[in-house]
Amino acid sequence: MKDTVLKTQGLNKYFYEPTKFQVLKDINLEVSHGEFISVVGKSGCGKSTLLYLLSTMDTDYDGEIFIHNESVTGAPDEKLAQIRNENIGFVFQFHYLLSEYNVLRNVMLPGLKLNKLSQAEIEHNAIEHLKTLDMQDQALKMPNQLSGGQKQRVAIARALINNPLIIMGDEPTGNLDKRNSDLVFDIFKQLVQQNNQTLLVVTHDNDFASRTERTIIMEDGRIIT
Repeated sequence: MKDTVLKTQGLNKYFYEPTKFQVLKDINLEVSHGEFISVVGKSGCGKSTLLYLLSTMDTDYDGEIFIHNESVTGAPDEKLAQIRNENIGFVFQFHYLLSEYNVLRNVMLPGLKLNKLSQAEIEHNAIEHLKTLDMQDQALKMPNQLSGGQKQRVAIARALINNPLIIMGDEPTGNLDKRNSDLVFDIFKQLVQQNNQTLLVVTHDNDFASRTERTIIMEDGRIIT
C-alpha cells in the first residue's frame, strides 16, 4: 500500500468580490506517493484555485488539508512556509527565475533558504539535478541567455532541490511549443519512474493529461471524475 502524500476532506472555497461565489465545492482528494496526476477542466472550473490551496499558499478555505498525514489547516504562516519549502516543489507556467542570479544559483536558492545542508552540498545536488535535465553545461549562464524550454528545465531542477514529497505544476507547459512540452512531460515521467516522485499538474493540454497515470476532471468547482 502506497503512502498518502496529500489528502483533502470536504474542501470548500469562496470568493467574495464582487459578490459571494463558491469556487470549490466539497473537494475530497487523495494523492499517493509516486503518482503522476493531471487536473483538467475548462477555464474557471477551479483547478488552479485548488492547486493554490493544496500548496498552502492560500489558507482561506473550509475543510481540511493533510500533507504526509499531518493536518496543515490553520497552521501559522511560519509553519506553512517551512512545509512548503521542505515538502513541495513548484513549477509554474512562467519560470520565475531570478534574473540577477545564474542558473546554478537559481537552482540552489530553495536549498539555501531551507538551510539543512551546507552550501557545498546544495551546490553538488543542484549540479546533479542539472545533469539529470541535461542542463549542466548552462549552469553559469544567466536566465536571459536561455531559451524558454531551457528556463523551464531550470525551474524543474529548482523544484527538485529540497527532495520534495510532491511537485505541483500550474500549466508548466503552457508557454512552451510542442517539442518542449513533450520534453517536459518526458522529464516528469522519468522522475516518476526512476525517483518515484509524486506529481500533481494542472494543465489545459489534453495530450499531456492523457499520458499521465490519472486524470482528475473538474467542472464548476467539483471533481467529477
